[in-house]
Amino acid sequence: MPLQLNRPLAFIDLETTGVNISADRIVEIAVVKVLPDETKQVKRKLINPQMPIPAGATQVHGITDEMVKDAPTFKQVANEIKQFLEGCDIGGYNSNRFDIPLLIEEFLRVGINFSEQGRKFVDVQKVFHMMEQRTLSAAYKFYCNKSLEDAHSAEADATATWEVLEAQVLRYPQLGNTVESIVKFTGEDDIVDFARRFIKVNGVEIFNFGKHKGKPVTQVIKEEPQYYDWMMKGDFAMDTKQKFTEILNRTLLKKDK
Repeated sequence: MPLQLNRPLAFIDLETTGVNISADRIVEIAVVKVLPDETKQVKRKLINPQMPIPAGATQVHGITDEMVKDAPTFKQVANEIKQFLEGCDIGGYNSNRFDIPLLIEEFLRVGINFSEQGRKFVDVQKVFHMMEQRTLSAAYKFYCNKSLEDAHSAEADATATWEVLEAQVLRYPQLGNTVESIVKFTGEDDIVDFARRFIKVNGVEIFNFGKHKGKPVTQVIKEEPQYYDWMMKGDFAMDTKQKFTEILNRTLLKKDK
């Protein structure tokens, strides 16, 4: 049964200066937006990261400082990208652990809040790794019987990811054929922060790292309030800090009532 969409599903792929979510920047973004009638809209942009692109990163995606020197900064295109993603669920390949967290960081740096509320996040790599354990190029060959030309071109990767998801839906009936059923299958529905510093267990937000791993966040806030200050000053993703602040505010609000 083919994939059924109740709302647009936007496949995102980023090429970046590196893999550090809190420090690296986008140099290319491509969004392939698939509408419920299966028509597609594509937006692709080179981005000036306002920092040198390391040679190692250029070896991966082929984008040089010269290629982006006259490109717009993320701040200049942020509203356009946000509007293009309005009302969309989000898909990608390893997107829940890399592309989406880094994109959210870029939005937060320029003072734009990209809300995850009401969205579903479909990570095609998660399905693939649960079923077959391969890379995107191998997934494309396995599911679509095609070779992925221009790998690490953002648009080519985003388009290939969409085709892989369609093939996965046809191959694995247990996925269902809706975004909701796929997200439920992969267990990606209860994301707290994309860096996974916090996770939900039975609906409770708990720490997923460090000395407080496994403890409810609200418990740590009450028992060791200075831990919040330590994290705010630490090298954590802005999304993580924002979510921690939201939990803190909710906790204080309940305390005041």
